[in-house]
Amino acid sequence: MEMSHIEEVLEAIGRKTKQIPEIGLILGSGLGDLAEEITSADRVPYQSLPYFPEPTVKGHKGQFVIGGLEGKSVIAMQGRYHHYEGYSLKQVAFPVEVMKGLGIRTLIVTNAAGGINLNYSPGDLMLIHDHINMLGGSPLIGPNDDLIGPRFPDMSASYDPSLIDLAKKEADQLSVKIREGVYLATPGPQYETPAEIRMMRVMGADAVGMSTVPEVIAARHGRLQVLGISCITNMASGILDQPLSHTEVMETADRVKENFTRLVKGIVKNI
Repeated sequence: MEMSHIEEVLEAIGRKTKQIPEIGLILGSGLGDLAEEITSADRVPYQSLPYFPEPTVKGHKGQFVIGGLEGKSVIAMQGRYHHYEGYSLKQVAFPVEVMKGLGIRTLIVTNAAGGINLNYSPGDLMLIHDHINMLGGSPLIGPNDDLIGPRFPDMSASYDPSLIDLAKKEADQLSVKIREGVYLATPGPQYETPAEIRMMRVMGADAVGMSTVPEVIAARHGRLQVLGISCITNMASGILDQPLSHTEVMETADRVKENFTRLVKGIVKNI
């Protein structure tokens, strides 16, 4: 996407809200209810914006929610795009560029993920301290616009250490059990095979999912501070003697959403 596309979307959003957010939130599968906690909210459906198709995944409402949360001005993506829906990685990452254009300087990105680390259990929350990109590409491939970000962005500290420390402190104060690990992204939509999970464990991955990495790459390209949180909604293929299903993902996310919401609100309050 080009700067002209971003400006076109910003103009459309400006006709629906005058609020200027400072923190962006990407809410993953089953975690969208946090957007209902945003006060004085303006809701902007993706379909009302140019270049924004309708998300197709169950549990993703498909709208920006802009308003107040814990004394901060925020914009939440209540639903996201995925590469497996047929969208390019540029399309998946485009909303991050729009949120940056609206004024955010910090991005909190969440997801539902399968647990690869054998010490994890469904319902755990994991702070992402690094990721492995197995999507087969990058949203930055193609011509670079220096107004958006540098040609070769640094990814050595993609997930901001100060935000990770803040999240740990908040989790401790709230008595919320927290993990910390490496997130690996695959294209999906099929779940991984047991052999693939064994390979990923050897590679150093603690959790696996089908999102997040394109948005984080775009955020770092735009010099945003990033915090990533995975909800471990199931153990990955081959660990337990049972099939995987999206129903389990949604049920587990719903079970832990209270702790997740408390944690994210505490983090937002203290950023």
